[in-house]
Amino acid sequence: MKIITGLFDHMVLQRNENNVCEAKISGTLKKQGQFKISVKHNKKTIKNVTIELTSMIGLEFHALIKGIPSGGAYNIKIIVKDEADETVDSKNVKDVLVGDVWILAGQSNMQGIGYMKDALKPQPMTRAFYMTDNWDVAKDPLHELYLAEDDVHAKVLGATKDASHIGVGPGVAFAQKMLKNTKVPQGLIACAHGGSSMAQWDPSLKIEGGRSLYGAMLRRFVKNGSKIAGVLWYQGCSDTDLASAEVYTQKMITFVKEVRKDFKSPSLPFVTVQISRVCGGASLKANTWNDVQNQQRLLPKSIKNLYTVPAIDLSLDDLIHISGFDQIRLGKRLARAMQSLKFKDSRFLPPIELQSVKLVLNRLNNCCDVVISFKNVVGNLQALGRPSGFEISESTETLTDYSIYRIDLEKNKVILKTMIQFQEAAAKYLYYGFGIMPYCNITDSADRSLPVFGPFKIKSNGMSTPFLRRCFVSSINESASTLDSLKYPENKDVLSFHDHTFEANFCSLHPEILKTAPEDKVVYYKTTLSNSIDMRIKLYFGYDGPIKIWVDKHEEFHDPKGTNPAVIDDKSILLNLAKGNHEVIIALGTNFGKAWGIFLRAECQEPKTFGGLEIDEALKFQI
Repeated sequence: MKIITGLFDHMVLQRNENNVCEAKISGTLKKQGQFKISVKHNKKTIKNVTIELTSMIGLEFHALIKGIPSGGAYNIKIIVKDEADETVDSKNVKDVLVGDVWILAGQSNMQGIGYMKDALKPQPMTRAFYMTDNWDVAKDPLHELYLAEDDVHAKVLGATKDASHIGVGPGVAFAQKMLKNTKVPQGLIACAHGGSSMAQWDPSLKIEGGRSLYGAMLRRFVKNGSKIAGVLWYQGCSDTDLASAEVYTQKMITFVKEVRKDFKSPSLPFVTVQISRVCGGASLKANTWNDVQNQQRLLPKSIKNLYTVPAIDLSLDDLIHISGFDQIRLGKRLARAMQSLKFKDSRFLPPIELQSVKLVLNRLNNCCDVVISFKNVVGNLQALGRPSGFEISESTETLTDYSIYRIDLEKNKVILKTMIQFQEAAAKYLYYGFGIMPYCNITDSADRSLPVFGPFKIKSNGMSTPFLRRCFVSSINESASTLDSLKYPENKDVLSFHDHTFEANFCSLHPEILKTAPEDKVVYYKTTLSNSIDMRIKLYFGYDGPIKIWVDKHEEFHDPKGTNPAVIDDKSILLNLAKGNHEVIIALGTNFGKAWGIFLRAECQEPKTFGGLEIDEALKFQI
């Protein structure tokens, strides 16, 4: 008997949901007959194992083996008997395990170029299907492309023997961590090829069989019984030119869709890696490199049952390849992600995700703190040394701003201390991992990195309007002694309102107010707050004299003892505003010529209701 697909010495058979194998095998016989099977573990026969002949064409057969429990190792004997119960053919397969099998695909950082001095010691319950089409204990290097059975690797793409000191990838560490997590054997099918692009992984090339990367992967999948637990994918560096970057997400959507169709697994789990960095890449542009990274971060929104694992903080062993030591860290991160994705294991969270970006006033310097919150953080965010990796820039092409003077970490939040004014922040872009070779060192307590993201336009976080700088201002002609009992000014004509633009966030009328000293007068500010949908907002203000505020003719705030100095966001009022335009009038007592003016801005308390609108579209002050 010759077995062609599905059962080989030292292999791992994929378990099913009942924790036993259901392995498809095929081959050829010397003579037809009745199939029987014997499975032994440590010389003990395993009961309830069956073999079912599903088709026989001449001497070519297809059969299904059921019931071998996860674990092993097993010695399997298949016997074929004729009508006289005489054995006419047989096959012994030794050292077989049952557990979970994974495809490793992509380019060089999945292939493994890390230094061999960091390679893990092999574990007998983790196995690999090497490029030679043989199973054995998994150890680096997994991808010796020059020995591959499929022509695509050496003959088509020209792979040669790598130097003996390189070869560590994430696969072995992944398998060993999954063995620890699941307590079942792990198998790896090596399919990656360094330098490969999405075009070279095009599923339409499967018609070329082993002369294409997709065809070679599909052949190896079929040869091993057409059953796996999931796919690990690290690719993208070769698609950072402008034309390729523009279609990267769509190509990934197509690739995953076709794999799931050809593998007959509609929800097959994928864990991808967000590409890391490259040093000395003179021909590479930061914007397209970051674009591919950002697209990879967002792939889970376009492709179901897929996670993206960040790798931006990992060290390199050359200009682009992750070091052997940190490939082991990456393998563990991939295992954590797959444990969460495939097995819904509550002990493991999905990869860290960007949750929100909010501008907060720092009252010590009257500038913005940028507060960035993340989901799925294990423990606390942390960094060895000074936290690094965030940038705020006016450009999406080059770094043009160096306004971050400190980065603080608090639980799941990163707080950027900046010298940026609120109105300036609205014109800038936020990044983590800007460019092709950033230094990023922030992880959580489980050694998982923040994702690269950006450009993220800060104004689109949907939180705060700029400070009021243009409004209507009245003449100064009413006695402040009436402020306590002052009613809403129904007759605005007598107040002589005129359009006024202020040069700064502080709406200062100091020169005009000084002219009224030593009398105590009242000046009015009038603006319209416009919101395009129903909205719950806070009106933040500061002032340096007695004050009263009306919104849509209703008195909302009164402080008869207001005095110097005016402080940004000193007070606030919460308003539930229906969609539309809302009149805001502020009466300020001149405090015998000592008052100067007001600060005023509005902040949405429910940004999720914006429906994709930016802040300047959804909430704004207008004349």
